Amino acid sequence: MDNRPIGFFDSGLGGLTCISHLMKTLPNERIIYFGDTARTPYGSKATSTIRGFSAQIADFLVQRNVKMIVIACNTVSSTSLEDLRERYPDIPVLGIIEPAAARVAEVWQETNSVGIIGTKVTIRSKTHERLIHRLNPRIPIHGMACPVLVPLIEEGIIEHDIMDLSIRYYLDHFLSYHKIDTLVLGCTHYPLIRTNIEKLYPHLSIINPSEEIVNSIETELLERDLLAETASHDNTYYASDLSENFINMINRIFDQSEFRVAFKNFDLDNCK
Repeated sequence: MDNRPIGFFDSGLGGLTCISHLMKTLPNERIIYFGDTARTPYGSKATSTIRGFSAQIADFLVQRNVKMIVIACNTVSSTSLEDLRERYPDIPVLGIIEPAAARVAEVWQETNSVGIIGTKVTIRSKTHERLIHRLNPRIPIHGMACPVLVPLIEEGIIEHDIMDLSIRYYLDHFLSYHKIDTLVLGCTHYPLIRTNIEKLYPHLSIINPSEEIVNSIETELLERDLLAETASHDNTYYASDLSENFINMINRIFDQSEFRVAFKNFDLDNCK
């Protein structure tokens, strides 16, 4: 048993979609979360820049004595996972792509074509394809970068025609041309527009990595005997920039939850 917190981080608020699932599945676990909202989005930045940001945030979490680090960001998972595992060999570091790949391999049927949507960096890395094909090389996979979606989500423009038009701009031809019937939400922001996607494309089967990662966290904690022994809701949430839009989106994510989330502003450049 281990009552130390689990450290989560993301480029912004998308990783909170993982937290909301974790709170329901593993309510005893304590959380430290960092959202790098001052430097979001990561998806259009150079790989070396993303790796630098990721190491900086991981150092911040380790200094706060976390028992595990969860990369709640597809872009970081696709560029920095192995670097962070090498940096902290004694701490389990989980990425969000591996559980999603396992789920795709589990549910795939012969007639299926699988689509991945994400940031430019995530899609260009082909990490989803590589991990899925390691499990089953016969699965047809197609990726589509959707760079406009994360800024719209961060601005809170969700229940609006602009969001639906943006989704259709990326997905109408992509889904029909490749005959895709299974779609992986390859960015932790995208569960916030899942309802939009399901409304526009009701035939799709959607895989949400924000849900799949929680199963992996539970398995890892059990195997390492790291489950928290007693319940604690003394969670700590940090953001590098607390904008009004960010606060509004936090309220949206946790609107149907009994949990309340209060963020602390923190400047990583002064990280001690």
